Formats: sequence, C-alpha cells, structure tokens
Amino acid sequence: AEDFESETKSRAEELQAIAKAKQIIIEATGGAESISYGGASFVQTAAHSRLSSKADLAGFEVVRMVRDLARKHSSQGLMLLAQRMSSAAHSQSADPFGKIKGFISDMIEKLSAEAAADATHKSYCDKQLLETNEKKIEKTTEVEKLSTKIDQMTAKSSSLKEEVAALQQALSELYSSQAQMDKLRSDENAVYKSSQADMEQGLSGVQMALKVLNDYYAKEAAHGSSSGSSSGIIGLLEVVESDFSKNLAEIVSTEEAVAAAYEQETKDNAVEKTMKEKDVEHKVKESAYLDKESAALSADRSNVQAELDAILEYLSKIQAECTEVAGTYADKKARREAEIAGLKAALDTLESETALVQRHAVHRRFRGSGIIAA
Repeated sequence: AEDFESETKSRAEELQAIAKAKQIIIEATGGAESISYGGASFVQTAAHSRLSSKADLAGFEVVRMVRDLARKHSSQGLMLLAQRMSSAAHSQSADPFGKIKGFISDMIEKLSAEAAADATHKSYCDKQLLETNEKKIEKTTEVEKLSTKIDQMTAKSSSLKEEVAALQQALSELYSSQAQMDKLRSDENAVYKSSQADMEQGLSGVQMALKVLNDYYAKEAAHGSSSGSSSGIIGLLEVVESDFSKNLAEIVSTEEAVAAAYEQETKDNAVEKTMKEKDVEHKVKESAYLDKESAALSADRSNVQAELDAILEYLSKIQAECTEVAGTYADKKARREAEIAGLKAALDTLESETALVQRHAVHRRFRGSGIIAA
C-alpha cells in the first residue's frame, strides 16, 4: 500500500511538471511553432508524443511491479506473466494495455482458482484425517474389547478344563476305591460264610455230643451205675458249646456291622460319584460353550482387525498426502493472497493510468479542434 501511494504521488508530480512545460511552450513558441510545423500544432505533436510515452511508462511500471512481485515470492508463473506483459507493451497491437489487463485478470483468476482448490483440498484433508482417526479409535477400541473378552473366555475355559481334569481324577480314584471295597467285602463275606458254617457245624456237633452223653448218663443213673466222670465231660462240652455259641454270635455281629458300614460307604460313594459326574458334565458343557464363543469372537476380531488394518493403511496414505498440505497451506495461502493483492494493485495502477491518459488525449483533441478555448 505504501509503495502504491509513493508511485501515485510520483506520477502526480510528473503530471504537474508536464503541465508546466506545456504552458511555457504555448506562451514562448507560438511563432516558431508555425514556421517549423506549419499547420500542425507543436503542442499537439508534443502531446501525442507525451501521451504515447506516458502510456508506455504506465505499461513498463506495471511490468516492473509484477516482476518485483515474482521475485519477492519466487514465482515462476508471475515471472512468465511479466514477460508476456512486457512483450504486449512493446507490441504494435491496437490495444496492448487491454492485453496486459487480460493477462493480469487471467492470472488473478488462476491464482484465485488455485487458492479455492487448495482450500477445498485442505478442508478435504481435515475432514478425512478427523473421520479416519475417529474410525481408528473406534476399531482399535473394538479390537481391544474383543481381545479382553476372548482372553477372559479362554482363561475361564482353561480353568474349567483343569477342574474337570481334577474331578475326573477324583472319580477315577473313587471308582478304584469302590472296586477295592467291593472285592474286600466279597472276600470278607466269603470268610464269614465259611466261618459261620464251620461254627454252626461245630456247635451242632457239640450239642449232639452233649445229648448223647446226657442220654447215656441219664440211663446209667437210672441203673445206679453213674460215674462221677460224667459231670466233668459234660461240663467241658458245655463250656465248648458256650464258646462256640459266643464266637458264632460275634462272627454274625461283626459281619452285620461290616456289611452295614460297606453299604453306607457305598451309598456315600454313589452320591459323590453322581455329584462329580454332574459337575464334570456341566463344566465340560460350559467349557465347550466358551470355546465356541471364543472362536466366534476371534473371527469377529479378525474381521475388525482387517478393517482396522485397512483404516491404518488409508490413514498412512492420507497423512502422507495431507501432512505436507497442513504444513504449507498457511504459507501458500498467505503467498497467494499477497500475489493476488499485488496483481490487483498493478491492475488498478494500469487502469488508473490508462484512464488518465485517455482523458488527457480527449481533452487535447477538443482543444486542437477549437471546441475548448486555449
């Protein structure tokens, strides 16, 4: 803005100097003018030359402004524009400044379009980065949640399998213990039956012997020939009978107690066996369910992980594309704005100078034709 004001002031001072020179020429060269140029007005000729020089000066000034702008921003495009403008200014075309204006306007339009495209791309990058990072977080969280569930199910299933193994080991021991008990009970019962038969047979024999002896000694006593030894033999057999009866009773009692204990323990084992088998069945079923669910979740996690991998791949691509955009956009935006502002200033300068030259040309034509008094 300061450069533009300075240039405007300089042009105003130049116009004042030209106006003063014109006045001197009008006042001092009237006769010489007629002799030298005949009917042609020196002022008109000088004015025509000046107008042409002034227009050229305006064109060159604008070219300089664009060239300086190109150097300042290291813009090859603006440098090429300055070259095209310079060629147009030196051309013999009917309207060189119209071409220059067109060049500048086209460049402003191009830079504006590029700025709009950059802004659109920046908006696209911001949107894509935001949405892609949100998807990344969403899918990462989903994978983590699925992994946590899978780990929990796997750990629970492993624990259940360990419990099943322990229960099956306990059941195996219980089966073995019951089998040993069954064999022992069978052996004990066989011994019992044999002992019982022997004792019953022995007791029966003693009882028969006592009967024989009692019958015999009863007859002897009836004949008056009983012997004192009869009481000793019979007493001994009665003691044996008592011992046999006692032993038989103990054998039966022991068998009944052992049989009762065996039956109770067998029942307890059966209850424990049923409970453990049910527990095994339940834990096996639950473990199988957890394995199935874990496999399904693993498949889900694989699918989500595939989505996450695709998102990460796209994110890497968009980051490579947009990181540079984010880093240079502000600088490019500021540079384009400065270039556009400089071109607009050059265009304003050209338009104002062209209008000024045209006004002076019209004014002098009117004066030369006598429409406007000198």
